[in-house]
Amino acid sequence: MDILPVVVGIVVIVLGILVSIALHEVGHMVPAKKFGVRVSEYMVGFGPTLWSRKKGETEYGLKAIPLGGYVRLVGMMPPARPGARSRGGFFGQVIADARDASVSEIRPGEEHRAFYHLSTPKKLVVMLGGPVMNLVIAVVLLAVVFLGIGMLAATTTVAEVGDDSAAAAAGVRPGDEVVSFDGVQVEDWSQLVGMVNDSAGQEAPLTVLRDGDEVTLQVTPTPAERPLTDDEGYAVTGDDGEPVMVDGALLGVSSSVERQPLPVSSVPEAVWLQVSGTAHAIATLPVRIYDAAYQAFTDEPRAQDSVMSVVGVGRVAVDYAGAEDYTVLARVQLMLMLVAALNIALFMFNLIPLLPLDGGHVVNALYEGARRTVARVRGATLPGPADVAKMMPVAYVVFVVLIGVGAVLMVADLVDPVRLL
Repeated sequence: MDILPVVVGIVVIVLGILVSIALHEVGHMVPAKKFGVRVSEYMVGFGPTLWSRKKGETEYGLKAIPLGGYVRLVGMMPPARPGARSRGGFFGQVIADARDASVSEIRPGEEHRAFYHLSTPKKLVVMLGGPVMNLVIAVVLLAVVFLGIGMLAATTTVAEVGDDSAAAAAGVRPGDEVVSFDGVQVEDWSQLVGMVNDSAGQEAPLTVLRDGDEVTLQVTPTPAERPLTDDEGYAVTGDDGEPVMVDGALLGVSSSVERQPLPVSSVPEAVWLQVSGTAHAIATLPVRIYDAAYQAFTDEPRAQDSVMSVVGVGRVAVDYAGAEDYTVLARVQLMLMLVAALNIALFMFNLIPLLPLDGGHVVNALYEGARRTVARVRGATLPGPADVAKMMPVAYVVFVVLIGVGAVLMVADLVDPVRLL
């Protein structure tokens, strides 16, 4: 394996992750500043700070561990209500410390700039800005792949003609462009395959474009078994994993293949396919984590749709970059699709309704808005901001669980990585 493409692949995926994280945080920061919230820090990564610079009231920086990022929005949690009793024990102290830390960031005279003073719609815009940014990145990358670069697709031009085939007997030559079969205009290769299958042993006129002139030939498709294909042109497999064979016919020709831009509708279709697939993966995450760990430490092969950590994504990127059977453009395309899939995963994962994820803050904002709406309907005094600090014990537990899951998947990806090629 040539080492240079592998190094390039690693650099591309690391940069892809960093840019995705950076833009995710921009999605939070820009609306927060627009609504008057003071943003004291914008950091990409965790751990020790490698570089930082303060511009205005915000410190921008890069940290050592590129596994996430954050923006510090001043006043995320409101202070305790006057007269409220504090809880005892470890989690009670966690709640109190979180409140104190949040309040301490608010500078005198800037209480109105605290995040907790925002209205429910503005809180939703700020907290959904990050995940939506990841979705936008995925849409842009898939548009580049499908509309800009294009996908390999069979054309109606003949590439090869088999010896002693029905096409050879009829006089079909490489380079002929199929115009019609049995009087029906041919729009694409899959249509031709379907019409040939229905004409086994029957002579039919085949019109081709050769050197600028239309030539009509008489061809008799040879009866033969061939793989059953779905609407997308892919072979249908049975329970044993082997292609399902059906009665059909062959001309004995193969089509030329070239990159063709897909219709614009292919982008939202691909996005929806990945979003729904990721949603299903999240819904079954405990089972998938168990399966990944079990497969990694037993003789059972690792499934191609297994969940992966960032280490697994990196291994896949290396495989893509070092795939010598693929052209450079094809490898670039695979890498872009990988980064797009990663952004879809970030979009969906951050919407899980648990703190410290964005979805947890979204649920809190919706709860706060619902309470205020009910109060308005009843003509009662509007309640104050929801006490987010009370959810800090949940946030701590979720954080520990995420660290544990990440560690398990990293080990699994090192021991038995997912192989997509």
